[in-house]
Amino acid sequence: MKKLVVLTGSGISAESGLKTFRETGGLWENYDVMEVASAEGWARNREMVLQFYNERRAQLKDALPNAAHNGLKELENDFDVTVITQNVDNLHERAGSRNVLHLHGLLTQARSTHFPELVYDIGFGEIHIGDTCEKGYQLRPNIVWFGEAVPAIEEAASVVASADIFAVIGTSLVVYPAAGLLDYVPGNAPVFLIDPNDVAIPVYRPVRFIKEKAGKGIVQLQKILREEYL
Repeated sequence: MKKLVVLTGSGISAESGLKTFRETGGLWENYDVMEVASAEGWARNREMVLQFYNERRAQLKDALPNAAHNGLKELENDFDVTVITQNVDNLHERAGSRNVLHLHGLLTQARSTHFPELVYDIGFGEIHIGDTCEKGYQLRPNIVWFGEAVPAIEEAASVVASADIFAVIGTSLVVYPAAGLLDYVPGNAPVFLIDPNDVAIPVYRPVRFIKEKAGKGIVQLQKILREEYL
């Protein structure tokens, strides 16, 4: 069974109604993204940051996986699929994908501000000032903010390096280090990119473009992969 590695971004979740700050000039649901997605913003106004992510969790509760999420799950019938996602929602898991690696954290988790290894599943619940880890430190969203290290990037690079087929869905490939994962794709592995917009590839290599939104694009990808690689 061939190994299919898929890198997903906000474009795949947009069809489930989850908005992305990159489409609104640096605003994310009317918040300045640097105020709610940076260590500096957290230091300035913890209450606002917690409120923002509490709102995102409530929004996520009502969102459902879309055709693209479900299509990736269906590909597990024919391929060994690993999803590496830049998204912080859990829609891949809710669609049934078994191997999902979150580069930028997970909205349904909280972690200690002082002991980052202390991570807690909170589902769609809220985090408030005064909520602490078992060692007494304030909890924060388990999200990788701008300027913070991406702990999962080495594991992601290793997964990409093992790919027989690599696909990119709904990401602009401008956010590093995620965009740099293309450097680890084996030279003989075909690369597919699903996006309705023109996307500049940061490395020179052949790429097969499917210029559709994620839901329609996954149908085309399924057809190609099953015809050419099974």
